[in-house]
Amino acid sequence: MYKINIDAYQKTPLTQHQKASNMEVPYLYISLLLLLASYLFTSHFRRKSANLPPTIFPTLPIIGHLYLLKPPIYRTLSDLSAKYGPVLLLQLGFRRVLLISSPSAAEECFTKNDIIFANRPHMLYGKFLANNYTSLVFSSYGENWRHLRRIASNEILSPGGLNGYCHMRIDKGKLMIRKLMMTSSSPVNMNSVFYELMLNVMMRMICGKWYFGVDIPEMVFTISFFFLISLLSFSMQKIMVKLLV
Repeated sequence: MYKINIDAYQKTPLTQHQKASNMEVPYLYISLLLLLASYLFTSHFRRKSANLPPTIFPTLPIIGHLYLLKPPIYRTLSDLSAKYGPVLLLQLGFRRVLLISSPSAAEECFTKNDIIFANRPHMLYGKFLANNYTSLVFSSYGENWRHLRRIASNEILSPGGLNGYCHMRIDKGKLMIRKLMMTSSSPVNMNSVFYELMLNVMMRMICGKWYFGVDIPEMVFTISFFFLISLLSFSMQKIMVKLLV
């Protein structure tokens, strides 16, 4: 009478499958490394042929040079400029960023080539917050941007416009000092105080109303602020139509 070891029979195919999978893992790693190396070298030589500013090698897929940025960011950028030169091209995710630390290069960018650098990148939030990129901040250089800039210069940023809001800034400054005197017995975060002052002044100039205070939570204010910014482009368009008519 024969006796069959069923457990050994069942374990044999599983062991062979594990051996096969273990042999496939190194090939998978090697293929991924080859693909990554080919991508890095092709992208590096493609940038050279496109006559772009010098960049840092390697530029990783998806993240680009984000792996180089460490806080504080300004010190990291200063170290990169000192190491690689006054004009450096960085790839931050899918966006190219030109890092300039030379006065002569900055003058050339903003005087001789100012129209080229006047355009804004079309981000997704600009489409919704700025009525499809039509506000002054998100609009590309063109006829619409020139009209909005003229309106902002004449109505908001002119000496007469700024003097018209002088009493508002004085009142808000007095209110800030009064609040600081009330909380003088405890430490005060001045960053949040000046942040509140700045945004209150902005909202008063844009909408004629305070949108931050003791009774308004910070989250509600933040949502209201971005909602009002989205309406700013529509208001500016109405002002422009009135001036043109």
